[in-house]
Amino acid sequence: MSQTALVTGASGGIGYELAKLFAHDHHNLILVARSGSKLAQFADELQRQFGVSVKAIPLDLAAPPAPQFLFDQLQREDVAVDILVNNAAYGKFGEFADIPLEKTLGQIQLNVTALTHLTKLFLAPMIERRSGKIMNVASTAGFQPGPLMAVYYATKAYVIWFSEALANELKGSGVNVTCFCPGATETGFAKRADTESSRLFKQMGPMDAKTVAQDGYRGLMKGKGLVISGFHNWLLAESVRFAPRRVVTSISRWVAEKVE
Repeated sequence: MSQTALVTGASGGIGYELAKLFAHDHHNLILVARSGSKLAQFADELQRQFGVSVKAIPLDLAAPPAPQFLFDQLQREDVAVDILVNNAAYGKFGEFADIPLEKTLGQIQLNVTALTHLTKLFLAPMIERRSGKIMNVASTAGFQPGPLMAVYYATKAYVIWFSEALANELKGSGVNVTCFCPGATETGFAKRADTESSRLFKQMGPMDAKTVAQDGYRGLMKGKGLVISGFHNWLLAESVRFAPRRVVTSISRWVAEKVE
């Protein structure tokens, strides 16, 4: 019997590539994103190519009622979610004092609150069935403070610690939690965050979304607790544990700064 995976932020980037991997392995899909037309087109492509059932739900998860609305709709339709992928997130470049309040709180609402809410809602049926997988997409940004993207980096730190703690609590329950930490990746994220001109993207070079998604997918299916995509990203995440905090923060700012 085919399992069903729910992927948020599925209309592009890592979410889009993860959805293709699930479909390739004959999982039915529920795709959630703000872009209704792109999502519907993508759902049609997957259904035709892989012969799986794909449900597209256009929804802005940054709206506080959205997670409950999504869960209730699927409950009414008697759709069981076997795999939850909390991928939807965004960041905003700039000093904290200068970023509009709605952009600041919006990041927290989507990256932290919606992710936590969805995990809470879909976890209960998984525990009852003693079966399920949850992937929370964090970032290598979560391993250090991030001047010029202070709130985004902080939200991703939350996702890492929350996911690792939850994985520990769920040992023996039949439910696995994977925290997936990509580094800079070629997606629409940089354009929305206004980081396309940063040293990170212009001089260091992002990974491609397909490769990154494959790393995350393999880790999820193997039941790994923490997956970092790319050796250099793993090295960065490990090195910040031993460097002086002020040095780590200074380097983090230098990487985020814009260049010509």
